[in-house]
Amino acid sequence: MILRRDRAAAMPFIMLTTLIDMMSIGLIIPVLPALVGDFTGSQADQAFWYGVVTFAFGLANFFASPILGALSDAHGRRPVMLLGFCGMAVSFLATVVATALWVLVAVRVVSGAMQANMAVGNAYVADITPPEERAKRFGMLGAMFGLGFILGPVMGGLLGAIDLRLPFFAAGSLALLNLLYGYFVLPESLPAARRRAFDWKAANPVSSLRGLAQLKGAGPLVAVVACSGLAQFVLYTCWVLYTTFKFGWGPLENGWSLAAVGIVSAIVQGLLLGRLLRRFSPRRLAVLGLVSSTLAFVLWGAASQGWMMFAVIFANLLGATVAAAIQSIISGAADARSQGQALGAVGGLNSLMAVIAPAIGAPLLALVSHLPQGDWRIGAPFYFCAALQAAALVLAVTHFRRERLAILQAKPSS
Repeated sequence: MILRRDRAAAMPFIMLTTLIDMMSIGLIIPVLPALVGDFTGSQADQAFWYGVVTFAFGLANFFASPILGALSDAHGRRPVMLLGFCGMAVSFLATVVATALWVLVAVRVVSGAMQANMAVGNAYVADITPPEERAKRFGMLGAMFGLGFILGPVMGGLLGAIDLRLPFFAAGSLALLNLLYGYFVLPESLPAARRRAFDWKAANPVSSLRGLAQLKGAGPLVAVVACSGLAQFVLYTCWVLYTTFKFGWGPLENGWSLAAVGIVSAIVQGLLLGRLLRRFSPRRLAVLGLVSSTLAFVLWGAASQGWMMFAVIFANLLGATVAAAIQSIISGAADARSQGQALGAVGGLNSLMAVIAPAIGAPLLALVSHLPQGDWRIGAPFYFCAALQAAALVLAVTHFRRERLAILQAKPSS
């Protein structure tokens, strides 16, 4: 049989790749904090070292994401994604045999340095989609993200209840499956005519963020991405430990809660986003989503019983639209030859927030880890996230109003 890789790039290819990718990541989320806890002696130490582990991943990803994004502009999306799948497989399988905390830290550094799959996946979508359709297509990719987060955490919770290391073996196996799929099936989306030479100076994180800030019509949104991204990464850092400290949840309950997040994301981005975009512009949708997510963080922090977490997850439908809306605005501001670098810079900015988040979220959680289960003060990290989302909301509204005013002033008077 002759294997063909010259087929036309299309959404189903990248959607399946993203689904498998997110399933492998989702598998480890319910159990990684518990695995860190195996090497520590108290809840405060567990929160601190989990912060170190997530900090190591974010720091490596911050420096690597814009480089990998620029490499995808120069050599195509497919080889960079294959590199990411390989790095994920190595890191997950190495975790299975880890015997010390420093090994966990080391493998997360490797994983962070080689993983820019979401940013490159977004660039893949931008390659094959006209600007006016990108918000919807980013939403479709987000739906695969959500579906992966339905299947992955549930599988991780079930496997983690048997053995904490079993989900890492399953995640490494899925990453290897994605590597094989990418090598034999996934077509390239970026034609040679639209590639550009790799430039180390432009690919370093500082330069890429500066270039992102200078994008006409989107630059001020960098602060919105930063605030919203920091809130999301503090949430990711604290969710499992927070629910463990406050409600006594284990891997199984956390797996189901994360699956609920994935269900909402899949429904909103896969089914509702297109309808919402016919009624609201990406700018209006971003504002509504930021309002919804601000309220959700307050309610998560104040929840006194576990079922309330699920109720807020399903009520926060519009919160799942923010990322797709903002990404479509930024993608529309970048030219066709710079999609990888622009969206890689967004990935790098999010990675910077992932670096900062554990340094804020883990200490906040450690400060309240001694409080009794159900105490509202354990929600301190989520109240901080609500403040960040509120700041992002103010920044977004201010930018969009200035943008609209500039357009009105530029119109010739009749």
